[in-house]
Amino acid sequence: MDKTARTPESLLDAVRFFADPDVCLTFLASRRWPDGNVKCPICGGREVTFLSEYRRWKCRTKHPRQQFSIKVGTIFEDSPIGLDKWLPAVWMLVNDKNGISSYEVARALDVTQKTAWFMLHRIRLAMQDGSVEKLRGRVVADETFIGGKVRNMHKKRRMKVMGRRRSGRIGADGTHHKTIVMGMLERGGEVRTEIIRDVDTPTLQRVVRANVESGAAVLTDACQSYRQLAPDFVHRYVNHMSEYVRGHVHTNTIENFWSLLKRAIKGTYVNVEPFHLRRYVDEQSFRFNKRFLTDGDRFVSALRRIVGRRITYKALTTAAATT
Repeated sequence: MDKTARTPESLLDAVRFFADPDVCLTFLASRRWPDGNVKCPICGGREVTFLSEYRRWKCRTKHPRQQFSIKVGTIFEDSPIGLDKWLPAVWMLVNDKNGISSYEVARALDVTQKTAWFMLHRIRLAMQDGSVEKLRGRVVADETFIGGKVRNMHKKRRMKVMGRRRSGRIGADGTHHKTIVMGMLERGGEVRTEIIRDVDTPTLQRVVRANVESGAAVLTDACQSYRQLAPDFVHRYVNHMSEYVRGHVHTNTIENFWSLLKRAIKGTYVNVEPFHLRRYVDEQSFRFNKRFLTDGDRFVSALRRIVGRRITYKALTTAAATT
């Protein structure tokens, strides 16, 4: 049996398994091109020759960059870090339930913290869900607020928030300086999330209609913004002022997801800027949606998403600066 046909079963196994660069190449190539026909990422041609001395392929069609490595066209492109470090990093992020900090990855892989931070964000990009299928059956919808408490902020930021409150741009409870995340969870199935600007009726209903199949049962709390979902959906809600469960009507499943998300953010990442929150939410959503898989299958599932998803450090930091 070909050694690379198997999948590692633990982190220690993954580190040992991917220590050989030839094994890394063969393993990743077999997942990227399952039919065995290598495809040029530049022109799409299949007439390629493998250059074993350089561990690269050469496309026979004449065009710029005829030679390409296994990294080209993936989240690993233009990275000087070897696959012997990239693949264990992927394993750690997709399988650590509470996430893993860039400092821990830096120590484990012997890279700088800045490098580890960039690596993790590239992996999170591959963990985004691109499914277009809508949720069905019984779907729980809810929203949560992510951010620090005003009293724990630095004086300058606290004064800024208090100024926004006095100007009427923030609620009296202080929650609107936080980032709002809306989630929809199909009972026994997947969760979908989206960063939203407010919890007004048009916003919440737009997200529900975009992600939930018409006719499904939508279960929520007593938030007024969900009240106009009928007749397109069977809307049922529970009022948390008097009860938390009424038969099958409850929001406990999505609350479970929120607890996992906030545990990772508060316990592992500690301080997440609003412009990067989307990636951390995608990370937790991926692990939650793949919760029934083994560690090895979850790892392979992430690797199937690496093609066509690339972000440069400049684009990552520039987007942050301009948000």
